[in-house]
Amino acid sequence: MRTLLITGPGGSGRTTTAAATALTAAREGTRTLLLGTDRTDTLGPVLGDAATPHLTVRRVDPDTDFRTDLAALQDRAASALDLLGASRLDPEEIAPLPGAEELAVLRALRDAALPKPEEEAYDLVVVDLPPTPRALSLLALPEELRRYLRRLLPPERQAARALRPVLGRLAGVPMPAEWLYGTAARLDLELAAVEAVLADRDTLVRLVAEPGPSGADAVRAAALGLALRGLRVDALVATRVLPESEAGGWLAGPVAQQRKTLEEWQESYAVHPVTHLGRDPRGWRRPGRTGRPRRRGGTRRRLLAGHRLRGRRRRPRLAHPPAGRPPRRTRPDPARRRARRHRGTVPPHRPAALRAAPLHRRRRRPARGRTARPLPAGSGTVAAHPLKRRRPFG
Repeated sequence: MRTLLITGPGGSGRTTTAAATALTAAREGTRTLLLGTDRTDTLGPVLGDAATPHLTVRRVDPDTDFRTDLAALQDRAASALDLLGASRLDPEEIAPLPGAEELAVLRALRDAALPKPEEEAYDLVVVDLPPTPRALSLLALPEELRRYLRRLLPPERQAARALRPVLGRLAGVPMPAEWLYGTAARLDLELAAVEAVLADRDTLVRLVAEPGPSGADAVRAAALGLALRGLRVDALVATRVLPESEAGGWLAGPVAQQRKTLEEWQESYAVHPVTHLGRDPRGWRRPGRTGRPRRRGGTRRRLLAGHRLRGRRRRPRLAHPPAGRPPRRTRPDPARRRARRHRGTVPPHRPAALRAAPLHRRRRRPARGRTARPLPAGSGTVAAHPLKRRRPFG
């Protein structure tokens, strides 16, 4: 059985690549299991609703696994809970702790790679891992947990059952219970099985990245972390590659940048470029048509031609509406209303060029209790000065 781990920077197309890989293998007749590690259903919109033979999709549920493990732990420690007078926790009030998701992913990988006799065996397991930093931490978790268990509960210090009370009285502290050593030994076996799956020759890693400066840095860091863990890179999938045939205008710079990054990657990896579709691939019922534009003037052709995408197209407004349709009334702009209201009323403290501009002549009656002072001679317009209220005589 082969195991393919797919990871890459966030937003590079990891889930889409994992779904396409699993779907292609299933259509070739390979019994494939696609394992999703995201809490949200990201594989559903990509795969669509159509069923595919030889393909099984499974999503990790860390909440259910954590509740099951905690319930089993409470059953083993029932006597201690009764002695302390503590009550059991109901499954509804149990919230998963940090790290439960990573443990659930490792357990699902172990169960898929080492199935039980009554379970279905697969020829290929495709795992959609989290982004590269989290994926590296996830792959290093089995070794770190085993080291912590050996430090906390060393097997060589496990005494016989008959000597446990005597050693407890001599040391003055209670000795760890036998079930605790049993739980640690069982967890150590599970982690060892996961390490065996990761160290297998048939376990490969496939990186997904977008060619560019940020993608090159992410691939370099991922390759270094995987080499430290002893994992081999199968291939590098370069997503959103712009075609060079139609690179003109503002696309010339990004195309040259992608070409330079691809040349560097081809020296170290088996690169599989994926052309930019101009849209997100949603639904794999017809994967052969996903790379074709839907119409001649589609989004992809307008993008490659250098046109700016202005969103939804709007119908042009007609100067004369067709017969039978009332003219459309639009509200005037408030700024234009204020400009028409104050036309011809430029105060004298404004610049001379503005006061000498040919404005519309308009006389305004002063309000009651106010006087209007004309502009100086030569201004070329008749306007009202900012009105000042004067005291009445008497």
